[in-house]
Amino acid sequence: MSGDRPYAQTLQALRDKGLRPTRQRLALGRLLFDGGDRHVTAEALHAEASKGGVRVSLATVYNTLHQFTDAGLLRQVVVDGGCTYFDTNLSDHHHFYHVDDARLEDIPGDGITVTGLPQVPDGAALERVEVIVRVQSAKTDG
Repeated sequence: MSGDRPYAQTLQALRDKGLRPTRQRLALGRLLFDGGDRHVTAEALHAEASKGGVRVSLATVYNTLHQFTDAGLLRQVVVDGGCTYFDTNLSDHHHFYHVDDARLEDIPGDGITVTGLPQVPDGAALERVEVIVRVQSAKTDG
């Protein structure tokens, strides 16, 4: 019964993707995948790991997140050049980016229709279209 083994789900996911289940990968994978879909930065995950007693360097967190992305366990969402999130939700969807608190929120894939896409260059294939809608708190004069 996988409920009796706290790392069972993460262990199986790593093995299914051909990743060696190191102590760090198991610990970070458990933080990422055992609580439902979420968006995290490397820095936030590092802080969460440290708070939980997981000894891991920030460089290892970055490497692990990129390994998980390359293996298809995560999706990388680049909001701008200095702000990259890793998303555990692999379904077809888009995002609201809340500028005020640097937070991503999912928009269902069928919530946005994109029309007028340019023709894909020769030798390339369309992988997916990602839409990020930037929002901020409405300012009220008063």
